[in-house]
Amino acid sequence: MDSLFGEEAPAREAIAEGATLLRGFANVSAQRLMDDLAKIVAVAPFRHMVTPGGFRMSVAMTNCGQAGWVSDAKGYRYDAGDPVTRMAWPAMPPSFHQLAASAAREAGYPGFEADACLINRYQPGARLTLHQDRNERDYRAPIVSVSLGLPAVFLFGGASRKDRPRRMLLASGDVVVWGGATRLAYHGIASLKDGDHPLTGRCRINLTFRKAL
Repeated sequence: MDSLFGEEAPAREAIAEGATLLRGFANVSAQRLMDDLAKIVAVAPFRHMVTPGGFRMSVAMTNCGQAGWVSDAKGYRYDAGDPVTRMAWPAMPPSFHQLAASAAREAGYPGFEADACLINRYQPGARLTLHQDRNERDYRAPIVSVSLGLPAVFLFGGASRKDRPRRMLLASGDVVVWGGATRLAYHGIASLKDGDHPLTGRCRINLTFRKAL
């Protein structure tokens, strides 16, 4: 794993072709993001979705924007409505839109306009196995992933699940943007270690912005 202890990490780090890690990019807006997240969760609560194979995900999820990513016996897909509340997903707050667009621009993807934000809540022991983000209609837009709260080990691999992933420690405020040649790279999160963060408590929040429709 890339060691960041005892040395200052670069603010911008190329991690693969088309993929950039922006250290601390969301720190300034972190509290505003969390305040807006609380409003989203009040309407569309976190829930543990079930995979098409019937397995309960360890990560709790919700969404905001024009469409939300869902998983159930019918498969993985985007849906305009929340299957739990049967209401439209909450609108994406301006703070979310602005951060996603500015991070994408900083990473070399100007003009990015996210229409969906998948929100993950990791508690100690939760993890996300290697997977591709491939339910979107157009792969020309990048993925923008924002970390808030407890640190996590991010796994970033290649075009095949068999490719050995790079392991990176993500701190609160770090943003990873990937697209182009690595848009369909396999990625995931290792099992989250226990801890307590002043922003989120005993969990990690991940905001993943996509152009889904």
